[in-house]
Formats: sequence, structure tokens, C-alpha cells
Amino acid sequence: MSRTAQGARARARIEVTAAIKEEARRQLADEGASKLSLRAVARELGMVSSALYRYFPSRDDLLTALIIDAYDSLGERAETAHAAVVAEGAGPVERWVAVCEAVRGWALAHPHEYALIYGSPVPGYHAPETTVPAAARVGLLLIGIIRDAHQGPGLAELPLPAELRAEAERIAADLAPDLPPAAAAALVAAWAELYGLVGFELFGQFHRVVEDREPFFRHAATRLALGVGLRPPQDDPH
Repeated sequence: MSRTAQGARARARIEVTAAIKEEARRQLADEGASKLSLRAVARELGMVSSALYRYFPSRDDLLTALIIDAYDSLGERAETAHAAVVAEGAGPVERWVAVCEAVRGWALAHPHEYALIYGSPVPGYHAPETTVPAAARVGLLLIGIIRDAHQGPGLAELPLPAELRAEAERIAADLAPDLPPAAAAALVAAWAELYGLVGFELFGQFHRVVEDREPFFRHAATRLALGVGLRPPQDDPH
């Protein structure tokens, strides 16, 4: 087979794969992840099921591809926002808030994809290890912000109950051995609280509770930054 023919086949595969994913995302929006069906996707695209199976052998393979795409899209949004404020000379708190606001902005723009990765688990589906690198992108950004602060202006001293020390040391060893255990434990709590804030807004729990949500979120994200030991500019000891 000539290189031209091989290139044409590769382009066709990319196009068909993209069409399959797009139709699957439409079904996610209409029916939810638990009802995603390869046969239904094939039917809507005018394909026979056996042809679609050459691209995604099972529903779980298609779900995994959609999950990785969603995590990568979210990660790219957060990384782009972070790079922009770093270029402007932002400090640690501003960098943290920029990442948090990027997560919120992406979620509001992609509610069904956000629900796929941070909503209810899909019955019978277990995400494979291949999803981990994409899923870690936002977390690694936040760890990097704390690490830079720790190595630069320093972190505020955080309380760490004696009963939590062993677990905090384990968390630090697993996630960021160069960070103080108290900061590592606070980071995990802040990570959960960030997605809790976003989820409450996205899934309606803030209805008739929080109306002016953008400044509320910015304030909450700033509180999370302080909670992991980041110092506001006026508190920088250097």
C-alpha cells in the first residue's frame, strides 16, 4: 500500500473516530452515561455495529476514550489559564484562583462531560489506569503552585492534629514528598472542596441559595488557597 493510501486511511479513521465520539457525547447529554449504547451510536451514524466495533470494541472502550478526552480538555483549559496569569506575574494565590476559575468555567461550558468524570459512577464501568495521566493534570497544577510557594516565599504554618499526622505523611509521600505533610493533607481537602463547589453549582444545589455565583466562587477559591498555606501578597515575608 502506498504512503498516500495509508495517509488517506489514517485520516478517514481519525474522522470516523471523531464522529463516533461526537455522537456518543450527544447521547450522554440526552440519556446519560449509563445508557450509552454502541448500537445506538452506530445506528445514528448509519453504520453497522460490526464496523463501529473496529473503532471501539466495547462500550467501556468508548467511555474510556470520552473520559480521557474530557480530562484532557479540562486540563488544557486550566493549564492555559494558569500560563496566562503566570505570564502577567501573578502570585501563588492568584495562580490558584485562576486554575479554580478555569475548572468552573470548563464545567459550566461542558456540563455533561463534567458529569461523566465527576458525577455518579457509571454502573459496571471501572476506569482503567490509562485515564490517570489525563485525570491528574489539574491536580499537578495545584501541587506545582504549592510547591513553588513552599520553595519561594514559604507556606503559612498549618495545624495538623496528632491523629492525622500518619495519614498526612502517607499522603505527602504518595503525592508530593517535598511538601510538608500538613500542606499535602490540606491540598487533598481543598481539591475535594473545589469540585464540591463546582458540582453544587452545576447540579442545582445552589438554587435559591447563591445567586451571584461568580464572585462567590472567587471568594471561596481564595479561601481554599489560604487553607493550603498560600500567602496573600501582603503576607509575603520576603
